[in-house]
Amino acid sequence: MDLDWKDKLSAAFNLPAEPTDATAANEEPAPADALTQQGKTMIDIVLEKKGRAGKQATIATGLKLDDDTLKQLASDLKRHCGVGGSARGGEILIQGDVRNKVLAFLKGAGFKARII
Repeated sequence: MDLDWKDKLSAAFNLPAEPTDATAANEEPAPADALTQQGKTMIDIVLEKKGRAGKQATIATGLKLDDDTLKQLASDLKRHCGVGGSARGGEILIQGDVRNKVLAFLKGAGFKARII
C-alpha cells in the first residue's frame, strides 16, 4: 500500500481523506448561473429623489448576480421600461418613476420583488 503525501498528512492531523473520483462523481455541482437562483431572495424596489437635482430614479436592490448577468438584466429592464439607467454593485438604477413596470418585469422573470 503506497501512501502519497496527502494521505500521510491527513493521517498525521486526523483530517478526513480527500474524496475519490467515485465519491466526487456522486456530488451535484453548484449551479454556475446566478439566474438559476432567482426567486430565493427578495428584491426591493424603491423610488429615490435625493441627490439627483429633483429627478426621480427607481432602484432595484438585493440582486445577487455576477456583473455580466446583472448588466444583461439591466439592459432588458431598461428596454422594457423605455428609459435609461445603469447597473453596478447588485443594484439596477432606472431613470424615472417606473416602479410598477419594474415590479411586473422582475416577477415575470421569476424574481421575488416588492415595492417599498
